[in-house]
Amino acid sequence: MQLFSRKVGEGQPFVVLHGVFGSSDNLFTVCKKIAEAGFEVHILDARNHGQSPRSEEFSYEVMAADLNEYLVANNLNNPIILGHSMGGKTVMTFAQHYNNFSKIIIVDIAPRFYPTHHDHILAGLAAIDLEKITSRKEAEDIFSGYVSDFGEKQFILKNLYRTEEGGFDWRINVPVISKEIYQIGGEIILDKKVDKPALLVRGSESSYVTDADFEYFRSSFVNAELQTIDGANHWVHATKPVEFVEAILKFSA
Repeated sequence: MQLFSRKVGEGQPFVVLHGVFGSSDNLFTVCKKIAEAGFEVHILDARNHGQSPRSEEFSYEVMAADLNEYLVANNLNNPIILGHSMGGKTVMTFAQHYNNFSKIIIVDIAPRFYPTHHDHILAGLAAIDLEKITSRKEAEDIFSGYVSDFGEKQFILKNLYRTEEGGFDWRINVPVISKEIYQIGGEIILDKKVDKPALLVRGSESSYVTDADFEYFRSSFVNAELQTIDGANHWVHATKPVEFVEAILKFSA
């Protein structure tokens, strides 16, 4: 699948993958800072997200294959590859099957299984009838009945856009993501030893990555480091962008 991407900067290739319900827009600000340090940063939209194509196939295996296809099509050799949340699990899967990278950076996600915890978001998305709403405000009012956190609400609703015909549509494939959401939390089997450098970044206010998770991660990625960003939650790049970029650049040097 030919993925949509945004490119910024010049230099060593650096590829970035977002999380579920996200897009390349979400990480663009920090990616500009990374690019300023001498990197050519490619920020991808995963399948069924953003401006990339849609498909009934939605698994970490096919997303890792999409990533490989992108690297080949763009002649990117041994890039640094970073993935947040769902993107992090995609990068882990990629590193278990492909060798075309110099370093990997996993942001606030572990290889283990996570129980589904997006039911409120999916219910809110299902409650918005795109054929009936006439404004973003109307969609936000409906969605607020399911998602109360302001940041989370704005993050999801960023996917709502006005079509050329004057109606509304989503930049995410809501039916497929809803159907496959259990798989997004699925375990990544790490049965290959990888000796290339790896960095696992976590937020101190997030519960996604425990010390035990890191030990399991390091059992496969044997040259792995753990970096905890104080005061950051699961959205490390959004809550502590300066500290996040500093950690990324130090590891990538």
